[in-house]
Amino acid sequence: MSFSLPSPFASHTQKTRASRPLRVGVGRAIAHHGELLQGVFTDDEGRLHRGLVTLPLPQVESIATFWPDNGEDIRTRPANRSKAAYAARLAFQELGCSQATGCLTIETSIPMGYGYGSSTADVVAAIRAAAAASNSVLHRSSICRLAVAAETASDALVFDEQAVIFAQREGRVIEYLPGDFPPLYVVGFRSNDDTTIDTLGMAPVRYESTEIETFRVLRGLIRRAIREQNAPLLGRVSTASATINQRYLPKRYFGVLRQICGDSGGCGVQVAHTGPLMGVLVDAKASDAMRRTAVIAASARDLGFTNIVSFAVNVDGTPAWS
Repeated sequence: MSFSLPSPFASHTQKTRASRPLRVGVGRAIAHHGELLQGVFTDDEGRLHRGLVTLPLPQVESIATFWPDNGEDIRTRPANRSKAAYAARLAFQELGCSQATGCLTIETSIPMGYGYGSSTADVVAAIRAAAAASNSVLHRSSICRLAVAAETASDALVFDEQAVIFAQREGRVIEYLPGDFPPLYVVGFRSNDDTTIDTLGMAPVRYESTEIETFRVLRGLIRRAIREQNAPLLGRVSTASATINQRYLPKRYFGVLRQICGDSGGCGVQVAHTGPLMGVLVDAKASDAMRRTAVIAASARDLGFTNIVSFAVNVDGTPAWS
């Protein structure tokens, strides 16, 4: 038997939500360091979806604070955060507070324009700030949907460090992977000769049938790598995905990246498909993992790469970001 609320009750609920006083609300979102896997994957009904697995970077984040006032719209500080303002506006509409006005301040430690997901982090933080300002809860699926509406494609930052295959243009999870990423050290850097790519202004990549079959295999392997906490297997998946990406959105020094990895004991490479970020993965359970990490960072520096950082993923007692 179906049941629905009588319309007078539903109207009263909407009126109550709309008239709810707003308060100062704060939202946060982490960054990522590009992708471990990106391609097309089937859902439970066999339909193909574009999706990705991002490498979380919780050491840096975006913090959005919504300050309600009696202004005419939602403004941002800095003033150039239009996607974040739009995302907050959509969130307030979702929560029945469509007349909300105020100032949205964005404080971020995420470098912009290099593939760290800074735009999505601002958007997700803004949505969470709007929910907090209206003393409301928004589930992750709703945040994803609103984020995609605000910026067309969105990274999986709402899931923090949880491993998922995420349909970035649909805002939904294709698969929740079975656990946390295995312990890793990552040395990240970039080349000034590579630039950020505006993939939203390009036609989506049309993968060949053999590549689609490869993504099916890689999906099974990354599931196994996470279930077994197998960093070398995860590294092989990431390297294979980055190699396929070279056919469509190439990194000029991808060969050098792989050479650094092979010469220094890394277990794989990863890239930001739409930005100049590159990284070498190190199995944190290796007895000399810290030495390997230092050697990789030194090699990248000697070869002229810039913005070299080292960070840990799921490793206890290590420096967060250096």
